[in-house]
Amino acid sequence: MSSIPASAFLALALILFCIGLYGALTKRNTVIVLISIELMLNAVNINLVTFSKYGLTPSITGQIFALFAICVAAAEAAVGLAILISLYNNKKTVNIDEMNKLKN
Repeated sequence: MSSIPASAFLALALILFCIGLYGALTKRNTVIVLISIELMLNAVNINLVTFSKYGLTPSITGQIFALFAICVAAAEAAVGLAILISLYNNKKTVNIDEMNKLKN
């Protein structure tokens, strides 16, 4: 068994999630918002793996869910960056405030 308590992993996940939430809500750069969303998803993955290892009935279920979440995050990043590149080609900016209209 590991000598690191579960509360340390949960505190790390809380800090990562709060940083990601702050970045997603306050920043105006689309790339920073996407990175912040990835931070929040990684915090959730840390929680899943922690509860999988230190839960009442330790099993591999949380790790499998974390693996699926990583796959979804990779797809989300690819689609988000593709949309961002398309918007940049049309608007010549990555500022969220200037991307509020679908039509010029």
